[in-house]
Amino acid sequence: MWCWGLLSRTSLFHVFCERNLFCSSKTPSFLLHSFLLMLLCYVFMVFDFWTFQWWVRFMGLIVDQPVDQDDVTLNKLELLQSGRRAFIVPDIDTGMFVALAYNIIAGAFKPPCKISISLTDGSTRKQVRIKKENGQMVMVPLFQNHDNIVGEVVIEPSNGKKVEHNGVKIELLGQIELYFDRGNFYDFTSLVRELDVPGNLYERKTYPFEFSTIEMQYESYNGINVRLRYILKVTISRNYVNNIVEYMDFVVRNYSVAPPINNSIKMEVGIEECLHIEFEYSKSKYHLKDVIVGKIYFLLVRIKIKTMELEVRRRESTGSGTNTYVETETLSKYELMDGVPVRGESIPVRLFLGPYELTPTYHNINNKFSVKYFLNLVLVDEEDRRYFKQQEITVYRLSENS
Repeated sequence: MWCWGLLSRTSLFHVFCERNLFCSSKTPSFLLHSFLLMLLCYVFMVFDFWTFQWWVRFMGLIVDQPVDQDDVTLNKLELLQSGRRAFIVPDIDTGMFVALAYNIIAGAFKPPCKISISLTDGSTRKQVRIKKENGQMVMVPLFQNHDNIVGEVVIEPSNGKKVEHNGVKIELLGQIELYFDRGNFYDFTSLVRELDVPGNLYERKTYPFEFSTIEMQYESYNGINVRLRYILKVTISRNYVNNIVEYMDFVVRNYSVAPPINNSIKMEVGIEECLHIEFEYSKSKYHLKDVIVGKIYFLLVRIKIKTMELEVRRRESTGSGTNTYVETETLSKYELMDGVPVRGESIPVRLFLGPYELTPTYHNINNKFSVKYFLNLVLVDEEDRRYFKQQEITVYRLSENS
């Protein structure tokens, strides 16, 4: 009876864990009920172990032949002599039962198989560094629009277990996630390859896959309020229990040629009868490793200017209508002048963009977000009043071979 109770509770615990621990979407109430049920199963198992320990100590293990006391260790065995019968009671350590319960629980949390995804050209393909949700920096492969993605999926059952499934597939997904709507992904690219028909897995098995000339027109992006990512997703579909899923991230970057027309920026700004300046930049479109070159002319100066700075700002707009969110981030501050300028003075500008983490300018990506860049000229007078003028610029990614 005791053995049947232990086995039934252990089986109930394993089935419950397999059905619920790997679910991708759970409500808080569901998680609370799940935790309470797992805790109850654990209490019952510990109770069963302690009951077994008491039962062994009280009843003993009957041996049909007499036992010589010289052949046993007294701190391990307790010998009760009765004719030709002896009752031998092991000194059972409570830690053994705790360890056994821990192994049962830990085993329930492990998936029945291990999935790995690898690329055919993984050893030669360029890798780039990205930041995961947990803050960890990892290296992932880099692709461009219309590249081929070829590789293999390896599935290896754990400890020789049989894995029953309703099919194995791999998906290539392009997703946009808005952080104010976290957890909901908008798929703008979705391709599927079926790897296996329903059946059973008994041993390690390898599945080749290929996605040819994929259209990946949008670049990977990780901003303040939005994330655009590409992933390979392997799914093992199963009955009655939750699917087993494995992901692999990769990055997409698209390159442009230098624009044939790149006009300069020239503007006059100021305060009536107090300040009149003219600034000029050599062009309005810059690649990510470019240099901003220009000049600042002071035509009229009747206020005491203390400092002048040039800022590079990124403006990220997400959502639409009343749900539009705008975040402005200052990427760099470059001091152009320190001191009071005089009329007719000219201040040169030379700012290198290479050290800063810039992305290309994005216009209305899948109707979800946009990213723009601005040059912001800031003047501060001796009373710490700030005067500024900003101008939008276009940033693009130039091919490394150009």
